[in-house]
Amino acid sequence: MKLNALIILLIFAASCKGVSQEKGEMAKNESQNVKEFAVQKTEAEWKKELTDAQFYVLRKAATENPFTSDLLDNKKEGVYVCAGCDTPLFKSATKFDSGTGWPSFYEEIEGNVAYDVDYKIGYKRTEEHCATCGGHLGHVFEDGPAPTGERHCINGVALKFVPEN
Repeated sequence: MKLNALIILLIFAASCKGVSQEKGEMAKNESQNVKEFAVQKTEAEWKKELTDAQFYVLRKAATENPFTSDLLDNKKEGVYVCAGCDTPLFKSATKFDSGTGWPSFYEEIEGNVAYDVDYKIGYKRTEEHCATCGGHLGHVFEDGPAPTGERHCINGVALKFVPEN
């Protein structure tokens, strides 16, 4: 009787699909879905060109600490460009104080920001990245001001500011 129960238990356990198998399948699918961008560099090239903070945010999708960006309180007129490839991403006229601790914009420069779905913290978010180099910028939320109702919550180290001249 105990032997039969043990055999049934072993057969059941062997037939179950484990989480590690799902992760392997997800990794395989992600590697098949690698996006091509106009600016392509090796990890070593990115590390050489970017600061440590820029590398981890832009290339590893990290998030900088809130209220640490030098660009947070910038009120000058100009354009915010990608720190990795200088693609213009946001105009200063669309910047607003969201109170979140990250530079926020209600509108991107059309065609220069791309979007993906991100489940990294357990629920769906819309991730933003540079459409030219693929660098992670931040996330967009639907709780911003008019006219778009969007809040592009962007890591300051992912941006460089170019003053209007």
